[in-house]
Amino acid sequence: MKNWNQDVERFFSGLKAFDDFLASDSPLDPTPEKLFQGPIADALTHVGQIAMLRRMAGAPMKGESYFAAEIVAGRVGREQTAPNREFD
Repeated sequence: MKNWNQDVERFFSGLKAFDDFLASDSPLDPTPEKLFQGPIADALTHVGQIAMLRRMAGAPMKGESYFAAEIVAGRVGREQTAPNREFD
């Protein structure tokens, strides 16, 4: 079984590759609309389901306002701005 750190690095590596592709001049196929209405929306749905299951299991995650979060294009790794725990 892989360890957690290897899986985290694999996740961020895949996210970086996706981010790099979106930032490139390569044509998108499918269209941006299809990407966001399909696999990206699906991933966000599953994140919400995981959050709900954690709450039901008594291990909730703290809420955060992503609207207020510092978003930086191209910053997709572990090095992120500290969370703004608006909903503590």
